[in-house]
Amino acid sequence: MPHYIAIEGVIGVGKTTLARLLQPRFDASILLEVFEENPFLSHFYGDRERYAFQTQLFFLLSRYHQQHKAIPTALTKGTLISDYTFAKDELFAWLNLKDDELAMYGRVHAALGEKIPNPDLIVYLKANHDVTMRRIALRDRPYERDMDPEYIRGLAVAYDNWLANLQEPPVLTLDTTELDFLAREEDLNHVANLIRAALSRQAPAQPKLPFSEHLENGGGLAAFQQFHRALDEEKAFDPDLFFNYVLLTGEMGEIAAELKQIWWERNRQMGDGRAPAEAMQNAIQKRRGALAGELADVLAYTLKLANYTGIDLEEAYRAKMKKNMGREWPNKVA
Repeated sequence: MPHYIAIEGVIGVGKTTLARLLQPRFDASILLEVFEENPFLSHFYGDRERYAFQTQLFFLLSRYHQQHKAIPTALTKGTLISDYTFAKDELFAWLNLKDDELAMYGRVHAALGEKIPNPDLIVYLKANHDVTMRRIALRDRPYERDMDPEYIRGLAVAYDNWLANLQEPPVLTLDTTELDFLAREEDLNHVANLIRAALSRQAPAQPKLPFSEHLENGGGLAAFQQFHRALDEEKAFDPDLFFNYVLLTGEMGEIAAELKQIWWERNRQMGDGRAPAEAMQNAIQKRRGALAGELADVLAYTLKLANYTGIDLEEAYRAKMKKNMGREWPNKVA
């Protein structure tokens, strides 16, 4: 059974190193955080208050685009090991943002987080402060050379508080102060065995959410609207109309991106000599799964907007189609 294992911990504690070392032992895919591309990061370490919002928002969108398709795809092939979680982004926001910026960030994070699968296990790496600072110095990244040690100390406390109170997924905490899994194979074996034991203790299947029956029992749009009412109540999602409209338009942009891929693929196949109709069908088939997912997201936000405005969408659809059937449709648009 494939598992999604995420490694977490403060900057410099050894997350990426451990992920790389564990990959062959679990015959896993690996997903590594892309942080070098953030154009605000070096400025942030020099002036955290000025550059915090730009840095956090860039990381949030970057992590979302990296994870929301890559994780489900990787898990179809087997176990996945990542050196970060999507959820941890909010931890950094609480440390670095204030007031309106934090509120806006939180709403966007909550909406995007709906689409990111949770790990089966978080492996939380800890080390004492001096060891952590020494590891940061040894890797000698230019933008980390002037890092405030108190920021790292505060980040470690925030990690402890967050993961100590996390209910799901389970957390395996490892103190790495005396461990050297890069140089000592026995240390790496010890860590790998602890992870296997933690995974083996998990239940084979998660219980159904109490509102999932609305998805399984049919009933059309009315049942789907009821599902979203229950889901929103359970998860305390933001019901703001305009905020959810912005998210809906974002999903429309995702559909546009998929259609662009189809268009390019069709043209490529036509350039290879395929007939237009065959090229189009082949192109659609290649992107069908991704397009279906984006269309489902658009429907979900449409259902949510209907709920927030008290509109029975199925009834509204029937009324609109009856009205349209009586219309005079021109043969062509002038």
